[in-house]
Amino acid sequence: MIVRIMGEGQVELADSHVVELNELDDLLLKEMESGDGPGFRTTLHALLDKVRELGAPLPDDSLEPSELILPAPDATLEEVRAMLGDDGLIPN
Repeated sequence: MIVRIMGEGQVELADSHVVELNELDDLLLKEMESGDGPGFRTTLHALLDKVRELGAPLPDDSLEPSELILPAPDATLEEVRAMLGDDGLIPN
């Protein structure tokens, strides 16, 4: 699967990692719903770090269709809320 982190680029990530990422996504969703700004920021960074850790960066000049688009690390709670689907940022 190709994942885009807004403002950074794309990484290729094995589908098998989605379960692990969904755990962080679920926590992020709970923090957003409760208005936990500091928790939201920590979990967003943990989610993006995990994608970077598990994924292989694509070349900067490569532009593949992204199956998943994640917010930039500095995205606000409101910006991320606008990106959310029914299942959070990462569909189940």
